[in-house]
Amino acid sequence: MDRQKTKIANLKRRQRRVRGKISGTATVPRLRVTRSNSNIYAQIIDDVAQKTLVSASSLDPEFKKQDKNGAAKDGAELVGELVGKRALDAKIETVVFDRGGRIFHGRVKALADGARKSGLKF
Repeated sequence: MDRQKTKIANLKRRQRRVRGKISGTATVPRLRVTRSNSNIYAQIIDDVAQKTLVSASSLDPEFKKQDKNGAAKDGAELVGELVGKRALDAKIETVVFDRGGRIFHGRVKALADGARKSGLKF
């Protein structure tokens, strides 16, 4: 099997395992982090209603004004602050963190730190 296909299969397996243990509700939604090579995305999801409540990414116009890079840790922290601010505006204070099968390190950790800095609890 091709090495890239194996890496993707392992990531999908980790994502399924994490999602089996973590679920978001209306009172405590799930903060989902998705990362690509060049961008980072964050969504706050109510899994019961199957609805995205709040989202932010490195492609947002608000992020683009800051002249940051979505592939860097400081850019990920800014996306975390954006999603945290938007969550507090939507009266969401507590979330469950879903790292999306990635290790809690680097950009994923920076996004979580930014969300905590803006006042989100998890």
